[in-house]
Amino acid sequence: MKNNVQLITYADRLSGSDLKGLNSLLTNQFESLFAGVHLLPFYYPIDGSDAGFDPIDHTQVDSRLGNWSDIANIGDSFDTMADLIVNHMSAQSEAFQDVLKNGRNSKYWDLFLTKDKVFPNGLSDEDRAKIYRPRPGSCFTEYTLADGTTCEFWTTFTSNQIDIDVHSAAGKQYLTDILTKFAENNVNIIRLDAAGYAIKKAGSSCFMLEETFEFINQLAKQASELGIQTLVEIHSYYKTQIEIAEKVDRVYDFALPPLVLHSIFSKDFSALVKWLKVSPRNCITVLDTHDGIGIIDVGPMAGKAGLLNENEIDQLVEKIHNNSQGQSRLATGAAASNVDLYQVNCTYYDALAQNNFDYLLARAIQFFAPGTPQVYYTGLLCHENDMALLEKSKVGRDINRPYLNTAKVDSLVNKNITQALFKLIKIRNNSEAFNGEFVMQADKSKLQMCWTKEHAKAELTVDLTDNSAAIFLSDIGKEEVFDLQQILNQ
Repeated sequence: MKNNVQLITYADRLSGSDLKGLNSLLTNQFESLFAGVHLLPFYYPIDGSDAGFDPIDHTQVDSRLGNWSDIANIGDSFDTMADLIVNHMSAQSEAFQDVLKNGRNSKYWDLFLTKDKVFPNGLSDEDRAKIYRPRPGSCFTEYTLADGTTCEFWTTFTSNQIDIDVHSAAGKQYLTDILTKFAENNVNIIRLDAAGYAIKKAGSSCFMLEETFEFINQLAKQASELGIQTLVEIHSYYKTQIEIAEKVDRVYDFALPPLVLHSIFSKDFSALVKWLKVSPRNCITVLDTHDGIGIIDVGPMAGKAGLLNENEIDQLVEKIHNNSQGQSRLATGAAASNVDLYQVNCTYYDALAQNNFDYLLARAIQFFAPGTPQVYYTGLLCHENDMALLEKSKVGRDINRPYLNTAKVDSLVNKNITQALFKLIKIRNNSEAFNGEFVMQADKSKLQMCWTKEHAKAELTVDLTDNSAAIFLSDIGKEEVFDLQQILNQ
């Protein structure tokens, strides 16, 4: 993966059409902005109960978007990341429907994980309490088979997402088939979606076990042999993230988004600086994604102190709700279905009250933080919360998953804040300094982040007391200074 800015997007929700339309955007309106693109699920169907994360067929491109040759064409020009949804598939899949019809006689029976495979002697209350839950409710769903018998299947996320038995021969073959299809079509990076939940073990949390690391390492090795790099997606306690990063190729820096917001709201960089001193260097940085703004990644856990305490987290969440004029409150927690317990659903632009300077500053901090930056399509275009889509779907995360088209993209591209962000992206892409050494200095409301490599230097200085920030770039015979406020006003 090239250490330049990457895009995260759905093909249809950004382009208003298909994969060819997205490729056109990348090479025209977004020329010189991105070295790579994370294509969010493009499998059949893209409009399932979880926006493509519940595939009926993980090896089939939804025909409304195009076909595998369209994926390969994007891969000819860009690093291309796709989601390997390792934990589950749709209950509507041919395989699971065959299980419902034929029960244990189905050739797919071993592909799916049932409760009794993990708890053959029954699930005790003690064991049930140990299971880590990302969402409300039970992690099992009872299905009635054609012969009238019932069976409880693992459904970590929703009743339509049936967990796969990744230890079974059928489960291993299922994942191998997907990896092979990726490799054949220019997908050179995979994001292991929900990998932390893939291994279940009686008497454990069934989340990020030692056996989980073994599974991830084996899968990453298999991918590497096909020329594919691996990114692991896990929300967890910040020290756990550090431990995970030591065992895998790449991880997300999910602590960065809430810490940047906290810094700007409180005018205090202390928590952010503490994190950046120890944060993994093999990370992908984000401020926004197709999911919400993570909270668990900075909070306390099991009596252990977090990067923010509970009071600071409460203030952070309430500030987001206030800045979004209560819109995020309508999309978060019990107010909306299909949401995680540990995320606030809101665009990052609205989380900052659509304050253009604060938003550009947040992006500048992201781009100077250690790691390779990704920008989500709504964040790229500084799009507001989509309340109409939220009202229609009743799915909290849809507040940040708008459906756009080329005309809407053109209008958003022409906004001053979007043009300023484009310029910031190009600054990040064009300095060799970001491939060098990182140093940082801070004094509560002041922050200096600096990268140097041989003769190249890139430095960001921020003073929250007077809302000033500037970028200084130098190389042999050339020096440039970019004031963030001036970038906005150009």
